[in-house]
Amino acid sequence: MEISEAIKRAKENDQKAFNYLLDLFWDDVYGFQLKRIQNENDAEDITIQTFSKAFDKIETFDDDFKFKTWLITISKNIHIDLLRKEKNSIAQVISKNDGDVFQVLDESPSPEDKLITEQHLAKLLRDIKKLKPHYQEVINLRYFQELSYKEISKELDEPINNVKVKLLRAKKLLAEIIRKNR
Repeated sequence: MEISEAIKRAKENDQKAFNYLLDLFWDDVYGFQLKRIQNENDAEDITIQTFSKAFDKIETFDDDFKFKTWLITISKNIHIDLLRKEKNSIAQVISKNDGDVFQVLDESPSPEDKLITEQHLAKLLRDIKKLKPHYQEVINLRYFQELSYKEISKELDEPINNVKVKLLRAKKLLAEIIRKNR
């Protein structure tokens, strides 16, 4: 499959095309972030978010540009947004005794996490049933059967990076469904 064909098929919501693009460009985006932030976990998280956002917005991709450049731009913007959020979420607490400054990171759950955990189980299960079957499956494996990414990867016979992106997309879609049904 060529890149242009994969992009065309991805715009038609072809899961195999998404997997092909993910496999083809994962190392480029991950390597870019790893050089930038020099932290493997954060680089992987941003890479997952990059592909999730790119696949959600694939119909906006302009064929006049290179797909890799588009992905790197998305990745860079996600990193910048995270830095802004981090900067805004750090509260400075000044000790009255000696004037030392401490930084306390706000580790409150994301809006999606809050919405999902606030739901009653029966209602949540009804909302999960509104997702496409492959998203239902990955949510079930992760949150109800409590499997690790590696175990889910084996169960679905998919690369671990695909599992992570699919789970992130499933959570976003589920949060949207819950918001609409409030």
